[in-house]
Amino acid sequence: MKQLLRTNDPTVIAFAKALLQGEDIACFELDVNMSALEGSIGILPRRLMVRDEDLAQAQRAMRDNGIELDE
Repeated sequence: MKQLLRTNDPTVIAFAKALLQGEDIACFELDVNMSALEGSIGILPRRLMVRDEDLAQAQRAMRDNGIELDE
């Protein structure tokens, strides 16, 4: 799996997951439960992972919809 997106903003993660679902791209969110350890203040970013073979298509979907990626 490859990291597609890393952000502290849960709304960006939700939007990205919806876009990927619309493109039939499977994704997995990492670090979701870290908020319990940090006290839910949002300083630790969440990561959105996709399969290696879906990375290029997923990146294109993010860029086409205005989501900035760390590349």
